[in-house]
Amino acid sequence: MIDFGFDKLALIGAVALIVIGPEKLPRVARTVGHLVGKAQRYVADVKAEVNRSIELDELKKMKTQFEDAARNVEQSVNQELHDTTRDLEQSWNQATGFDGSGTDGSGTTLESPPPQYQHPRKNWRLKRGATPLWYKQRNGVRTRAQSGAARVARFRPPRASS
Repeated sequence: MIDFGFDKLALIGAVALIVIGPEKLPRVARTVGHLVGKAQRYVADVKAEVNRSIELDELKKMKTQFEDAARNVEQSVNQELHDTTRDLEQSWNQATGFDGSGTDGSGTTLESPPPQYQHPRKNWRLKRGATPLWYKQRNGVRTRAQSGAARVARFRPPRASS
């Protein structure tokens, strides 16, 4: 940055006083102060943006490292689970005499048929509220909306015929 000492600032002020004049010097000084302030704010904003981008890069690196570590842990857990399951099945088969061919030795299969899909029998287009219908009926909650004209016609007393 440019190094301005007191002697250089005094020299610049004296030259400005001679060149600009004592009437316009305060206005020019104010304008120069505003411009310097704007420049400082702009530089501070640029520094903050650079710092944010550096921090974002560091966070991305940390995120990838964390994801890699989590993936490695998941793979090791899955491998251990697979090994344990395989060992358990082998020991179970040895203890029960099961040969793994799907039969128990007498020719009958031990596997059950796969489950079949059953439709839930729901009307998905029908909007349902969280409050049960029996509660609404017991407490007098209106379940059907009426227009204003229909409400007036419903509660209007009957006309007397003359």
